[in-house]
Amino acid sequence: MITILIVDDNTSIRRLLDVHLSHEGYEIVHAGNGHEALDQMASHNIDLIILDIMMPQMDGFEFLKRIRRDAVDTPVLMITADINFESEVKGFHLGTDDYLTKPLNMQEVSLRVASLLRRAKINRSRILTIGEVELDERSLQVRMDGEQLDLPKKEFQLLFKLLSYPNQIFTRRNLLDDIWRDSDAIDRTIDVHINRLREKFDHRPEFKIVTVKGVGYKAVAQK
Repeated sequence: MITILIVDDNTSIRRLLDVHLSHEGYEIVHAGNGHEALDQMASHNIDLIILDIMMPQMDGFEFLKRIRRDAVDTPVLMITADINFESEVKGFHLGTDDYLTKPLNMQEVSLRVASLLRRAKINRSRILTIGEVELDERSLQVRMDGEQLDLPKKEFQLLFKLLSYPNQIFTRRNLLDDIWRDSDAIDRTIDVHINRLREKFDHRPEFKIVTVKGVGYKAVAQK
């Protein structure tokens, strides 16, 4: 059974999420702050974390920083009553996978949880399939319509990142930090690699790489 860890100091929200997600067949464990969450992770096999930001003793950002530093790649859905662009960027820099704002819509919670669990399965297999396009992260190969395309490593990593999170906007700095891990790299580096990817994949019906003016890029799945 899939186990979800709910980390929130508000017992009413934990209870609400517990009732809803338990009804959908998930096993639920609770924590009221980051320290308690670490204890729960030590004693349970956690498949997904729903994480509040503002909590006593150890808040959501500090907890997220801690588990990512320890190379824990469990998907994290952050929830908060008030999200601004700076906080959102901080969360994604630290390694969150998605955000939801309070008050929570339970139907949206279900959709986001299911989406993150699908991504986690993709991440474990390291193969991403969108329509007739298959990306194999282990070999850095793209297979389309029975043919194989070998991409340079950075181009592949950039494409894999965007397609793993369809419709999610990434700033150029997000992408530089995640893929290049080089403080000397410049925004133009991303633009050049995006243009190369467009030359190779703009004809594909499965997805488009879209520029979000003044912010960065996102991949949009085509219907």
